[in-house]
Amino acid sequence: MEVLPMATGKQAIYLDYNASAPLLGEARAAMIGAFDIDANPSSVHAAGRAARALVQKSRRSVAALVNAKPDHVVFTSGATEAAATLLTPNYSFGRSPLTFSRLYVCAADHPCMLAGGRFAKDALVTLPVQASGLLDLAAMETALEGHDNTSGLPLVAVHWANNETGVLQPIREVAALVKAKGGVLVVDAVQALGRIYIDITDGCGDYLILSSHKIGGPKGAGAFVAASDLMMPMPLITGGGQERGHRGGTEAVANIAGFGAAAEVAAETVARFGDRAEIRDRLERTILDIAPDAVIHGGDAPRLANTLFFTIPGLKAETMQIAFDLAGLAVSAGLACSSGKVGRSHVLTAMGITSEEGAIRVSFGRETGEEAVAKFAEAFHKIVSRARPENRLERA
Repeated sequence: MEVLPMATGKQAIYLDYNASAPLLGEARAAMIGAFDIDANPSSVHAAGRAARALVQKSRRSVAALVNAKPDHVVFTSGATEAAATLLTPNYSFGRSPLTFSRLYVCAADHPCMLAGGRFAKDALVTLPVQASGLLDLAAMETALEGHDNTSGLPLVAVHWANNETGVLQPIREVAALVKAKGGVLVVDAVQALGRIYIDITDGCGDYLILSSHKIGGPKGAGAFVAASDLMMPMPLITGGGQERGHRGGTEAVANIAGFGAAAEVAAETVARFGDRAEIRDRLERTILDIAPDAVIHGGDAPRLANTLFFTIPGLKAETMQIAFDLAGLAVSAGLACSSGKVGRSHVLTAMGITSEEGAIRVSFGRETGEEAVAKFAEAFHKIVSRARPENRLERA
């Protein structure tokens, strides 16, 4: 079970892995080792070559996690930069320019995808999701059928696993449909990485967006991975030609080393991550036993094994989050990428849910165990009982 120190000195049970997974010991050790090499990885002397060797080792590890070729991995400062790089109208195909005239994004995508990268706002098309959180494939097909390829190809961006609900998109069906319409697919695989098996050669899209800190690596490292390097986006950051000219700037060797170490651990454990569904389902049963009117968002769709997103009618998510925090449990009231700001969930809005209460997200990792389940049940019972004194619940 993962516990983190609180400001009060108590130990918090950490149930917010979708926001950021705790740094793995293997990643920490790799970073400390990298700090002993002060050289620039582009330098040709021995120290520079040693730094370059660490970067290349991590490149191989990240590539292996998604069954890609190492030279198809481009390191970035994180997933947001990777998205901004890939979401551009301007690509190259070999030595020739290639233009995309419209970007089609899923309404439940992460904000860094919905922002549209380097596309003009009037070139963005939002694709709806169903009440389950799954992409409306019929609507996507209709939108792509109406696309005018003479003005440029369609670029489609879709998340594989939703960061709030955990809902898994049928990404191979999406990829097949996009390919049939002559488009190119960018897949946000940030939440899926290390939690489900990913093989970029198996019809799951043309590009993957990855993040280090979601799999227990350090913050400040990410990557985009190409199925083929024949077609690549025009660089977002130009400079000294690092990353084979696809991303300028001296590589953050220590962060990349930690990313590579975390990728190695993920490769060893991904096959067993599905077992986490037992804990998710037990937590869900606990919630429904204590509050039978609770709404489990995305519960009717395939989900990540570690994610649970729920609403209690009449009880605001912010209130519950504070109460959980005071009880020593770190959970989230939805998305955690706006400097602590809690607002209406655009994911729930996209699913047609208009309630004002918001929702609580519980997300956990390989280390989460029995104590976390028990502590959650105890805290949740107290929260609901205090909020509904006229109908106090007795623990069995």
